[in-house]
Amino acid sequence: MDRVNSIPVVVLSGFLGSGKTTVLNHLLGNRGGTRIGVVVNDFGSIEVDAMSVAGQVGDSMVSLGGGCLCCAVDGSELDAYLEKLADPVHRIDVIVIEASGLAEPQEMVRMLVANENPAVRYGGMVQIVDAAEFDATRARHPETDRHLAVADLVVLNKTDRVDAAERAGIEGALAALCAPGIPVVGADHGRIDPELLFDRRPWTETRGQLSFEDLLAQAHDHDHDRDGEGEHDGDHADHAHTAYESTEFVSEQALSPRRFIDFLDRRPAGLYRIKGFVYFGVPGHEERYEVHAVGRFLRFAPQPWGRGEPRLTQLVLIGAGTDGPALLRELEACREAEPRHARPESMWGVLRYVHRPAEIDREPDPEHADAEPEHDAEPEPEHDAEPDLDPESEEF
Repeated sequence: MDRVNSIPVVVLSGFLGSGKTTVLNHLLGNRGGTRIGVVVNDFGSIEVDAMSVAGQVGDSMVSLGGGCLCCAVDGSELDAYLEKLADPVHRIDVIVIEASGLAEPQEMVRMLVANENPAVRYGGMVQIVDAAEFDATRARHPETDRHLAVADLVVLNKTDRVDAAERAGIEGALAALCAPGIPVVGADHGRIDPELLFDRRPWTETRGQLSFEDLLAQAHDHDHDRDGEGEHDGDHADHAHTAYESTEFVSEQALSPRRFIDFLDRRPAGLYRIKGFVYFGVPGHEERYEVHAVGRFLRFAPQPWGRGEPRLTQLVLIGAGTDGPALLRELEACREAEPRHARPESMWGVLRYVHRPAEIDREPDPEHADAEPEHDAEPEPEHDAEPDLDPESEEF
């Protein structure tokens, strides 16, 4: 991740017992060289002792104690923690918030969207669902349906505890409860590929320096020796990626912004993540546009080209059950031979997903009024699964 970019903030939400902490522990244990800043309501069963020895706790991890993130007054408490983690001295690549099991995800997303710290940006909300307790959870907590409606990606955890027919029924119910096209990723023991949520840096071997990965590896080796058969959950944690396919697309020719947005509108539910850079070459918009999608969450971020950097599009698409060659054909159809002749308004669909928190309270530019990408406009569900945000809200 380029350090000139803002840090994505990913929210892990879900009711008590759904497996949020298990998912977080898996992400921490399989992060490679990625530096993850963590915000939790309480440490719970997160492997704090190992992290303390590894030097991962302290300024790179904060806790809100018994408080609920969504209850922080005006979001100021959360803003302070994010500002602390975003300090360049920590070199954090991504921030993960494990929300309280009783938190209101919509309010949390509002706080993150309204955050005016240019060093951080909202990176999507992941709702963890307990497959074994799905019906019981909905009965005890009717607000479950509302939480699912604002998710960008759903992780159906504990799939090993239900049979195929029950899982199919749950997935059908989720398809009806979630916004159109929201992907559902199956998992057991919280094992999902970290690449679905953030870029994972290569792990540089640091044996003897007590890195977090070293400590986990030692613990797993110990459990393997103790149990004989190596049935510890962590033994196969690094194999989660085998369930996903990765498709790469590179084009030296500019892409049509309208055709590319159409492609994103129609992307299949099995396409969990898209990352990379896009070159549109439209007059007035010749920058490279970083694209980041987690589930149905979508964000573009314009950036200057590096000196001598070739103008091209580079994308990585990660999913399950997707047709790689078909995706490549669709992307090839997005190529634009004469981007210099394109009208500026052709970028409006892209600009809708460029977040400029510092401009939220300013008067919109009349010339681009329809293109305002601010979150105070109601996002179209098929583009972006963020909750409806009222432009008159005091949070803005």
